[in-house]
Amino acid sequence: MTEPRTETGPIDYLVVEFPSGTRTGEGMPLLLDLVDRGLIRILDLVFLAKGADGTVAGLELADLDGDGDLDLTVFEGASSGLLGQEDVDEAGAVLDPGTTAALVVYENVWAAPLATALRRGGAQLVAGGRIPVDEVEAALAPSVHA
Repeated sequence: MTEPRTETGPIDYLVVEFPSGTRTGEGMPLLLDLVDRGLIRILDLVFLAKGADGTVAGLELADLDGDGDLDLTVFEGASSGLLGQEDVDEAGAVLDPGTTAALVVYENVWAAPLATALRRGGAQLVAGGRIPVDEVEAALAPSVHA
């Protein structure tokens, strides 16, 4: 059993869909690097597959990039209890048939001291969200004046 943490950063989740035949494992070393540097902490990691008939099933850790080595075994058993079957079903509902996905819940450890200080001061998060990458790129692109 681990000691309770006195500081907790914001908790986020991602559902990353992989069309059939596109899993290269290229992102896995980058995910591990974020964990190793203490920027994030993986709380839950679940792999899913959605069949052509729409059924969703869990997947075991596997050789994602085909190099003969099992990938992500460092995260084997990552289960905080935050995810329930309803969450897995909801993630499966957004997947296209014939795809696989990773559902990951992670703590933004880098933000824990700030979040803790803000909470101590009485602040609370009242909204959050993400700006789609294409919108950010469009906004930051140099404008062309004719």
